[in-house]
Parts: sequence; C-alpha cells; structure tokens
Amino acid sequence: MTSSANWWDRIAEKYARSPIADEAAYQRKLELTREHFTPESEVLEFGCGTGGTAIAHAPHVRHVLATDISEEMLKIARDKAATAGVGNVTFEQADFDTLEAGEFDAVLGLSILHLLSDPRQAIQRAYELTRPGGVFVSSTACLGDKMWFLRPIAPIMKLFGVFPPVLRFFSARELRRNIEDAGFEVEYEWRPEKAVAVFIIARRPD
Repeated sequence: MTSSANWWDRIAEKYARSPIADEAAYQRKLELTREHFTPESEVLEFGCGTGGTAIAHAPHVRHVLATDISEEMLKIARDKAATAGVGNVTFEQADFDTLEAGEFDAVLGLSILHLLSDPRQAIQRAYELTRPGGVFVSSTACLGDKMWFLRPIAPIMKLFGVFPPVLRFFSARELRRNIEDAGFEVEYEWRPEKAVAVFIIARRPD
C-alpha cells in the first residue's frame, strides 16, 4: 500500500487538474448509475481519487462513504465537498481489501480495478459489502484489449515513476468473468466508441 499511496500522493494535484477525457460518456455513466439509487441509498466508492464522482452522486443518496489510499487525494476531495456544500460524503483513507464496513446498496469501483494488486479479491470484497439486491458499478480500463502494446514497457515506466506501481492488463472478457465469478449478475455492459474503459453494472442476487 505504501509505494502506491506515495505515488498517488505525489501526483494528486496534477490529477485534480486533469480534465475528464470524455465528458459526455462520464455524464451518461452518472445517469445510468443513479437509476439504481434512492434517497435512502447507502453508497460506497473505493478508489475515489479527488472525489468528483462521489460529490456528484451525493444529492441523490442518503450517504456516500468514499475511500482511497492517498491522503493527498482525499484532502482535495474534502476541499471540493466543502466548497460545493456537500455534507453527506465521508472521505476516509482506507485499503479496500481490509475495509470494515456495513452493507451498502451500491458499491462503486471506478477507474480503479486495473490499479489493484488483486482485482479479483477486490471484486469479491465488493460482493461481500453489497446488500442482496444491491449493485456493483465499475468503469475499468481494460488495457489488455486496446493497449496491450504497453505491457512490455510497463516495468520500465513504473521504474521511472511514469506509470503507477501497480498496473494490470486484462480484457473486458476477463473483467466480466471475474465479476460473475464473485457472484454478481451483469445487467449492463457498455464501452463507448474508441474507449479503453468498460462500464458495467452488476447486481448481487436477492
């Protein structure tokens, strides 16, 4: 956790200034996710970064617990929430694999699974934390499909601090299989044209 946390701490300010690559697709993902919310929903977002998505969803739910391993990311997120007057998001520094929390109506893992040492374990943990009938929402860069050519140079880029310490190359097929193997039922899958990320909404059966 330490090396990854330090890397993300170091780039937090730059990350916060980076524009969303495809604003229309991002807004569509927000809309699709909110179809599964109610005003009483308890939501967990792990790997929340600088908090933009958690803050955007806050008006539509009761509470969002947003976690990340980077305290610098979370400082920016807390400032954003305060500026926006959002009071129902709690930002906590936590490693998702060891998170102790109650059950949630929705668990969000956005732009994070490919950055984890064990994404299968994380998906299984998401299943454990999701209430029966609740949803797991993931937008995941499936680098094995469209950016496989980066795999040979990834170790060098990590060594020089260009790439994060953990970077997984898997396909959309592998992602879906891992989600289903955890016990979820995939209800929706979408990859915007030319996008690397695959957006999935999966439900934990009642």
